[in-house]
Amino acid sequence: MILKSFEIKKINLNVTRLILFYGKNEGLKNEALEILIKNKNNISNYDEKEVLDNENNFIENILSKSLFEQNKIIVIKRATDKILKIIETLHLKNLEDITVILNSDNLEKKSKLRSIFEKDKKLICVPFYPDNDQTLSKLAYSFLKDKKISISPSNLNLIVNKCSGDRENLINELKKIEYFTKNGKKIDSENLSKLINLSENHSISELIDNCLAKNKKKIIGILNENNFNNEDCIMITRSFLIKAKKLLALSKEFESNKNIDLTISSAKPPIFWKEKEITKQQIYKWKPKNIKELIYKLSETELLIKKNINNSINLITDFILGQSSSETNS
Repeated sequence: MILKSFEIKKINLNVTRLILFYGKNEGLKNEALEILIKNKNNISNYDEKEVLDNENNFIENILSKSLFEQNKIIVIKRATDKILKIIETLHLKNLEDITVILNSDNLEKKSKLRSIFEKDKKLICVPFYPDNDQTLSKLAYSFLKDKKISISPSNLNLIVNKCSGDRENLINELKKIEYFTKNGKKIDSENLSKLINLSENHSISELIDNCLAKNKKKIIGILNENNFNNEDCIMITRSFLIKAKKLLALSKEFESNKNIDLTISSAKPPIFWKEKEITKQQIYKWKPKNIKELIYKLSETELLIKKNINNSINLITDFILGQSSSETNS
């Protein structure tokens, strides 16, 4: 059965046991997933490869019942037609107290997985199509109004255009603006331009890339050459987080196919040719489990910076130098 993305709240996890999310709109998928699992404690996350490599154990664990594991939610990322057999097995078992949510990339019409979820009334299929500028404008306007942040229509359009139809990018840009205005600062065209271009700032991008590639000498040079301020530090952690998540996806792909050139060439969105070599270095340096730890530490560092804003330069410097020195590919 097909539901629209705005109908997510109609899904009852006490009744629906198998759900498929698919499409390129990662930001909207993340929002929908957060709505579904809000206030739920018993959640397990898997990658499709993990499930396929341990098929029998996975099915056995799902079907095992425990008084201490009521209303279990299983989220399987990067799901493709390869998992179809497992899903069919689970569907025949009439699951109780368990909901499996498949989070897939774009599935073509000929996909057997998509077809089963669309046609079976006991299953739910939700496509997530890219947002248009009108939708993103409404989202941005609602966010800024809720935060009581005043901004001109032309500057609102500037933000939306910068995000190129990507909801996740838009939310990141809006959070930068929210943080900037917390101390009573006003948003005008000049400081807005600086804020929304910060993630593309050559020095910051170079700093993060070299940290992930563990080029410590280069990092020290960038830190010495640039006069980053306290407000930049939150922006650096946000930009770092975006790059870390992209690297995690690449690292998982490389772990699966063992082909670095294929991993780079099949990346979505495509990797700019100037960044391919350093991206290869990063993939070789980091394993998925270490990147997950990095993402957790980034969130911790951001909280520390917010609590100790006057010491933020030292905090971000220590974090970056620490990560560039750590052993991660083991």
